[in-house]
Amino acid sequence: MTAKTELVKELVAKCLRARDLAYCPYSHFPVGAAILTTGGDIITGCNVENASFGLTVCAERTAIQRAVAEGYRHFTAIAVTCDIKDSFVGPCGACRQVLMEFGEKWDVYLTKPDGSYKKTSLEELLPLAFSPGHLDKK
Repeated sequence: MTAKTELVKELVAKCLRARDLAYCPYSHFPVGAAILTTGGDIITGCNVENASFGLTVCAERTAIQRAVAEGYRHFTAIAVTCDIKDSFVGPCGACRQVLMEFGEKWDVYLTKPDGSYKKTSLEELLPLAFSPGHLDKK
């Protein structure tokens, strides 16, 4: 196996473990995410629900917020998983937009509970995205 393949396997494994930490007493829909920084570090997140449903935070945004709080700003990939066994599930629209804040060139690994995954990209998941670059144009 190549070093990149091993790194993707670690990213997928960590997103699966993060899913097990989800706090989801209302939806019972645990989600885990693991973000790969350009330096090779992996930061995880899980969804955290709230009785005031609008205050719920998705796993992808939890991972981004943790990474930013730890000083990271540059990322290359994210793995995302939930408990749906028969199809690959991607990040919600809000999470796609938050990921886009940190670059368009992300690899996205949609992961099933058994560890199988499908590689896509943020550009494919959010075509014609609004990004920070648009704010520079007047």
